[in-house]
Amino acid sequence: MANIKAAQVAATFFFVGHLKPAPGTWGSLAGALLALPIIVHGGVVALGLAAVIAFAVGLWATRLVAGPANHDPSEIVIDEVAGQFVALVPLAWFYHAAERPEAILYLGLGVGFALFRLFDIWKPWPVSWADRREDAMGVMLDDVIAGFMAALVVLLASLGLAALAIGSVYG
Repeated sequence: MANIKAAQVAATFFFVGHLKPAPGTWGSLAGALLALPIIVHGGVVALGLAAVIAFAVGLWATRLVAGPANHDPSEIVIDEVAGQFVALVPLAWFYHAAERPEAILYLGLGVGFALFRLFDIWKPWPVSWADRREDAMGVMLDDVIAGFMAALVVLLASLGLAALAIGSVYG
């Protein structure tokens, strides 16, 4: 009984998943807000570790909480938290590499959040492939893949902006 209660708390990310409307967006927002101090105080390694922990806890909790009739109930949002952490890993790197990190922190947080939600809702392949698994691994994996896709776009856009900035200084 205690395991089920702990799993429900974890799966709903401390009951954030019960917020309406759009519990997935609320879960993503909670993940982004939690990522902020992890990025500032821990950096890339800490955020990556937080993503791995959220994934592992989410897999365990989802296996206990989700039922066969509904493998991905809307109140399960730990998957959004894990995916959001993944999406923000490039931001953690750029934040600690930048001369004026505050200038990119909040903009990067907003862009990472928006891109993650876009890929999570749109579900392009391979996000859609993972979503069709209909098991706890699929619940967690589709959001992590969406997070990787968002992270890739954030990384490429940041590198492009950095190249433009360097070009304007030396060009």
